[in-house]
Amino acid sequence: MTRPRILIVDDDPEITSALSRGLALHGYDTIATQRADTALDRLMEATPDAAIIDVMIGADSGIDLVRAIRGRGLTLPVVMLSALSEVEDRAAGLEAGADDYIVKPFSFDELIARLKVQERRAEAARPRPASFDPITRTLTLGPHSAQLTEREGDLLNLLLDHAPEVLSRGQIFDALWGADGSSNENIVDVYLGYLRKKLGAEEDFGFQIKTLRNKGFTLDGRIPLRSAPSS
Repeated sequence: MTRPRILIVDDDPEITSALSRGLALHGYDTIATQRADTALDRLMEATPDAAIIDVMIGADSGIDLVRAIRGRGLTLPVVMLSALSEVEDRAAGLEAGADDYIVKPFSFDELIARLKVQERRAEAARPRPASFDPITRTLTLGPHSAQLTEREGDLLNLLLDHAPEVLSRGQIFDALWGADGSSNENIVDVYLGYLRKKLGAEEDFGFQIKTLRNKGFTLDGRIPLRSAPSS
């Protein structure tokens, strides 16, 4: 199981070291930086699951950093740390886009508990993948539902089996029509067209069939999960 990864942004090396050690004991991996100007780069490179950011990072403002993070459209949970306990200070951090604000000194158990709360909230807000029932050949996501034909279902199953691998037209043809001597590879494009029409816009089911020129086809987006029919 992948361990959650936390970005720590604090200009005090003793604090970053203590946080890193403590978080590791609770099952987290960490990335630490002591500079605000490198924090955004680390965020984009490492794609952490959450961030712990001090309000004051040397001469820089952690609140400005949080604003920059949200300005980039990044939605990961952010917990701010500060020795400043005034209501106005906490409000400024939360208004900038932080999800929580902890005043120093703090209990490490409290920090872990608050991190876990933010993880649960982020998980609940994360878009869910569509569900595909290979028996009934029904694709569903929220209010959207599509009933596939047998061959369309076989095609989607094949793409799911190999996702995110790219399958060539010839590979798809051999797998689904190879035993039918009366067909040729053009049939692949016909059924890809049928399936794409039933998928509709990407927001309907969270994924699309992507064509890679001179390579083939793959599923792009939130790959649907296969489920057994309810009894």
